[in-house]
Amino acid sequence: MSEAGAERRARGGGGAARRAARTAVSMETARFITRNIPNLEILNEEALQIIEWNADTVLEEIGVNFVENPAALEVWRAAGADVQGERVRIPRGLARQLCATAPGQFTQHARNPARNVEIGGKSLVLAPVYGPPFVRDLAGGRRYATMEDFRNFVKLGYMSKWLHHSGGTVCEPTDIAVNKRHLDMLLAHMTLSDKPYMGSVTEPVRAEDSVKMSEILFGADFVQQNTVMTSLININSPLTFDATMMGALEVYARAGQACIISPFIVGGAMAPVTVAGTLTQVLAEVLAGVAYSQLIRPGAPVIMGAFVTSIDMNSGAPTFGTPEAAHITYGAGQLARRMGLPYRSGGAFCGSKLPDAQAAYETANSLNMALLAGVNFMLHACGWLEGGLVASFEKFVLDADQLGTLHHLAQGVSMDDNGQAMDALREVGPGGHFLGCEHTQANFKTAFWRSDVLDYKPFETWEDEGARDSATLAAVRVEKQLRDYQPPALDPGITEALEAYVAGRKASEPDAFG
Repeated sequence: MSEAGAERRARGGGGAARRAARTAVSMETARFITRNIPNLEILNEEALQIIEWNADTVLEEIGVNFVENPAALEVWRAAGADVQGERVRIPRGLARQLCATAPGQFTQHARNPARNVEIGGKSLVLAPVYGPPFVRDLAGGRRYATMEDFRNFVKLGYMSKWLHHSGGTVCEPTDIAVNKRHLDMLLAHMTLSDKPYMGSVTEPVRAEDSVKMSEILFGADFVQQNTVMTSLININSPLTFDATMMGALEVYARAGQACIISPFIVGGAMAPVTVAGTLTQVLAEVLAGVAYSQLIRPGAPVIMGAFVTSIDMNSGAPTFGTPEAAHITYGAGQLARRMGLPYRSGGAFCGSKLPDAQAAYETANSLNMALLAGVNFMLHACGWLEGGLVASFEKFVLDADQLGTLHHLAQGVSMDDNGQAMDALREVGPGGHFLGCEHTQANFKTAFWRSDVLDYKPFETWEDEGARDSATLAAVRVEKQLRDYQPPALDPGITEALEAYVAGRKASEPDAFG
């Protein structure tokens, strides 16, 4: 072949490569967020000290209940608490003293080390919706979730650039027995994604399954020495710690796996109607829960959680994106930082039945609030609908797309030479425009965040393409991502071992749907 022919072929190959790059399936996942912006702090020092004093007063005078858990009561009695029946009263300062051994920051490892996340400090890790029994999409409407739905959500999470974490119970697959569905959910997270995941907490034995399956995936020695799961332990607010959740916490703490110790607060129903009163209860519950985790294993990684919403006093329904929830979320962030603990709160919260304007307003308020509150781990970052009863496919991709704005907001304002753009100002001068200047050409690909879902086309083009609304555009995005999905590579021997474990555990007991 002549040199000219070789040159033509090289040019053609280069063009083909560029075309392939434009159409290739992108599997880029953004690194977890590191904030370069300040946290919003609404409480002054006096207010913080009052809330901390009142929280200790609650623990000392009122106490907390550890129900149906005699072993936990003995642990507290040995630690110096006053235990009467199931009520545990904790002397002032004891809980905070016990919490001091909890780490302020830790790494959660993914099976793909490039997707490891840091939880604590200035980081923000984004994880999808958790727990809805129903799903919704444009084609099928609202329906009970299935295992196929669950797997599709895991695939969408894996394909989502701005989502750092695969999550846990992204929806509740009701077509699988209650006592066995956790095995299928864990298997899906482990094989269909290589991002970090959460373990099961609905029974202590299911937490043990989570640890054992993680040992198959990562190796037993690795799990013993590293955190590979972050799991959600809800407190039955007000001031009650049930045996199921505490049993799961005990399993994870002993195994060195992380737990989110999270009060479940609906203001006016599960906590006082005032911000300061709610913050007092949140702090008291967190102090007791984190302290108990450290009694089980000093140094066990934990996250201070605060799931907070208010209540509509007319209907009794929870409300989202409200100023009161924002005040509590900001204040709880300050309290978490004073304790030296990572902080979990926020999400793509809304009470809407559809991915509509109400959903967008409430979700935007909730997401931006969480960023400014200094949240380190955000569960429910995408897909949440109808007060958490529904996981929506369309809202999942709309929310996941908008998480890109959090990444860019958190970067802050660049003040290097390129950021100052003095060369551009000199080049263009009065009366010109910046579209063709050298600085714009050098920066246009990365200067502005760009949505992969929303429509910015001229009206005529939008109308010619069917006048599609955001939910319709999101449905197209869901279809494309599921069509483009390719599973991450995994050693076949590990896959076989995981499948064998699941099959063996399922065969060991009859199905239970209650």
